[in-house]
Amino acid sequence: MLEDLAPGATLIADRAYDTNAIRELAAERGAWANIPPRSIRKGSFAFSGWVYRQRNLVERFFNRIKQFRGIATRYDRKPENFLAALQLASIRIWLAAI
Repeated sequence: MLEDLAPGATLIADRAYDTNAIRELAAERGAWANIPPRSIRKGSFAFSGWVYRQRNLVERFFNRIKQFRGIATRYDRKPENFLAALQLASIRIWLAAI
């Protein structure tokens, strides 16, 4: 996935991916790496906590989607049926949050 980074994109990753190689690859491609620095890291990098929290919201949404057994196991083989089940589960989660 790192090979497909577009210029101007934002790479959001966990603290475990805080390596010089990943940061340099993102910089070569013209992308910004928003990765929280590890505690042993010397020096500082630009990091946005707000952008990182948005990543967490998306990750929690996918974890909630996985609780629906038919979606997690991809019970419906037709893409149209799978998409419909995914939309229904998303609506159900959204309504529960209101």
